Amino acid sequence: MTKAVVCADSDTRTDEAIPERPHRVLVAEDEHLVATNLTMMLGDLGYAVLMATDGQEAVELARSGKPDIVLMDIRMPRRDGLSAAKEIFEQLGLPVVILSAYTEGAEVAGAQRAGVFGYMVKPIQREQLRVGLDIAWHRFKAHRAESEEARKLRKRLDERRVIEQAKWAMVSGQGITEPDAMRALQKRARDSRTPLVDIAGTVLKELGAA
Repeated sequence: MTKAVVCADSDTRTDEAIPERPHRVLVAEDEHLVATNLTMMLGDLGYAVLMATDGQEAVELARSGKPDIVLMDIRMPRRDGLSAAKEIFEQLGLPVVILSAYTEGAEVAGAQRAGVFGYMVKPIQREQLRVGLDIAWHRFKAHRAESEEARKLRKRLDERRVIEQAKWAMVSGQGITEPDAMRALQKRARDSRTPLVDIAGTVLKELGAA
């Protein structure tokens, strides 16, 4: 049965802002003693803890419990940790750290393919857990920053493409020069206090070039 053990402030990360450190940790572990020890250590470190006992339950709790980061065993009932980790990262955007007793090449390679942000080997001590989570969170923040910068770049390129299309549609359809077309777009944007890209999209529709 899914349960939550509240050990600290339970503020959660939103898509708009990532905190300096995670607050809620989802632990997916089917061994009761290991899960209990992890819960105690995480509580001592100031985290709120959510517990799942298999991979499928972890995915469901990742959706409903809004954790910041996930600690995932690999070999669990119902669903293995690697496939669960892949879904959690790709669909929910949550970082996953593998916590496993296995260090075989296939396990590590599978974790890399799943996009995890760390791999810790059992048995784990509290300070190892603290450092491992700190490093994983730092990597995740860097990944998010890079992804956001790439998104902004794509957005700027897309906007530039629309503006260029509108400009050349005006050159072709109205018989004006390229500089005059750009000045006309800019003036229309200023006069209406509308973003230039929105004016460009409107012009494309007006000229039947959209």
